[in-house]
Amino acid sequence: MGLFNFKMPEHFIIMNNPLIIGAWISIILVSVGIVFFVTKYKKWGYLWREWFTTVDHKKIGVMYILAALLMLFRGGFDAILMRTQLALPDLKVLDAQHYNEIFTTHGTVMILFMAMPFIIGLMNVAVPLQIGARDVAFPVLNAASFWLFFVGAMIFNISFVVGGSPDAGWTNYVPLAGSDLTPGVGINYYLWGLQIAGIGTLATGVNFFVTILKMRAPGMTLLRMPMFTWSTLITSIIIIFAFPVLTVTLAMLTFDRLFGAHFFTIDAGGMPMMWANLFWIWGHPEVYIVILPAFGIFSDVISTFARKRLFGYNAMVISMVAISGLSFIVWVHHFFTMGNGPWINSVFSITTMAIAIPTGVKVFNWLFTMYKGRIETPAPMLWSLAFIPNFLIGGVTGVMLASAPADYQYHNSYFLVSHFHYVLIGGTVFGCLAGMYYWWPKIFDFKINERISKWAFWLFVVGFNLCFVPMYLVGLQGMPRRVYTYGEHMGWTTWNFVETIGAYLMGVGFMLIVWAIIYSILHEKRDRSGDPWNGRTLEWAISSPPPHYNFSRMPSRVTSADPFWDAKKRGETMFDENEPLKPIHMPNNDGMPIVLSGFMFIAGFGFVFEWLLIGFIGLLGVIGSMIWRSFKDYDADHYVQVDEIERDQAELKAALEGRS
Repeated sequence: MGLFNFKMPEHFIIMNNPLIIGAWISIILVSVGIVFFVTKYKKWGYLWREWFTTVDHKKIGVMYILAALLMLFRGGFDAILMRTQLALPDLKVLDAQHYNEIFTTHGTVMILFMAMPFIIGLMNVAVPLQIGARDVAFPVLNAASFWLFFVGAMIFNISFVVGGSPDAGWTNYVPLAGSDLTPGVGINYYLWGLQIAGIGTLATGVNFFVTILKMRAPGMTLLRMPMFTWSTLITSIIIIFAFPVLTVTLAMLTFDRLFGAHFFTIDAGGMPMMWANLFWIWGHPEVYIVILPAFGIFSDVISTFARKRLFGYNAMVISMVAISGLSFIVWVHHFFTMGNGPWINSVFSITTMAIAIPTGVKVFNWLFTMYKGRIETPAPMLWSLAFIPNFLIGGVTGVMLASAPADYQYHNSYFLVSHFHYVLIGGTVFGCLAGMYYWWPKIFDFKINERISKWAFWLFVVGFNLCFVPMYLVGLQGMPRRVYTYGEHMGWTTWNFVETIGAYLMGVGFMLIVWAIIYSILHEKRDRSGDPWNGRTLEWAISSPPPHYNFSRMPSRVTSADPFWDAKKRGETMFDENEPLKPIHMPNNDGMPIVLSGFMFIAGFGFVFEWLLIGFIGLLGVIGSMIWRSFKDYDADHYVQVDEIERDQAELKAALEGRS
């Protein structure tokens, strides 16, 4: 392989399937439509100033959530195709290769490009407001984190139309993912998409760790933080320890494929099992990276709509800390069947079962929070209530899988597929949707329509159980996972057909959620007062949407984990109105993050196709962007003057008077 080698792959532009041709048509039409309307209405300058170069954590959060919803559509469409193929025996909707590609991209997109950005988007929207901060600790790094995620997602997602998709499963096990058994560029797309997005996620972990520790409002001790903020802090710590493992592991396989190294090959002293160990040393903490923030969301939502303090606050914190620690010592349960000795399997069986204890503590705390509460059931609360029984099913079957001898029977069957979907959909996706509905009127100035949202909720939840309960049953009947077809004589037809109906109902539910958002943008009543749910924490003490500096005066009366609720009961505000307003120091917008990420795209694309010169040029651009920002003499910040703050305060006062 030479530095100046620009050999084109055999199939650079993929046009070998009607579905992919349809994807090309859709991509072209949508792209042309976006360019046409943005140009027609002269919005390029607005987009550059207000969104592409923004360092405002709230706008960055919105972009994360929009990207996550797009990825939910992409990953969901993959799921619909898989379920259509498996609805009846011996269907030919997808051939084996196309099924493997969709199976791989579905898992990768849903976990790393949907769940992660959705959670991080909600963190961006809510956490600085909950702790009384005016921004995150490192605003420009926060913007860079988003654009790196976005570039990683785009590199991964163009694979199905340019060059070919990865097809070794979302876990990308070697030797299957090695260059001998899987030549071509598909696995390179996987490696570079995850690598670039993972660097952005690692930076996010550092950012929120520092933000929460150093930028809380006066009086907000660690044990007065909202539970979502606590879950974000613990998740950030997990990210800081877990994601470097993924970064190194992806780099090692990249060296194997691009430069002929032998980290994971049997010959030359390599070890294929090392990939499984390293992947899951990151991978199982990753499960808790996407579920712990959901636990925090459910805690805040249930407390708000039960009109009660969260039961067992300290126990909730301790249980999350215990879960985070245990998450690093359970990874072997993902490959009990790969030849470990009985002693090793026994140890990891015990640690896996132990993690159910702090999780069970949290479930009882949520139930006791609702006990004798004045429960209301708007859309955020419905998703939170649905979470408890559905996640419990996933948790109980997880304990079953934790028994190594039993796992030999369950592991490669649809029983396992159902288990992790009950955990990740019943936990993470329900949590993301609860959080979106809950903080939507804070991000904007209106709620999402309740009537349409409740229809969407019931269709999605009924479809979810209709899809995944039969998977437990067909798994116990012996249906293996990762198969693209089956014979009628196997006796699995009825349950597979029911599963497919459930998947389509979930799809209809998702489309109704999208329609509810569109309908609400057009028709819902606007309310800038900032407290539509009669909330308990600091984010509800300011107007909706908040000004870019968040707080005109810093909160000064934080005496509990529910400071705004307590202040309302005392007939007070969260702010000392006698304190004179002062100019507020804020960061300027910055174009460096999007430029840096553009160079990272060039680097990633070059290395995917093993065009080393282009890859190294992209990396030089990345390094140059960082050097340029480090040494360039330019205005990085500004002060919001008192007259602007007073205008905003006058608008907020009018809104509050209108509410009363």
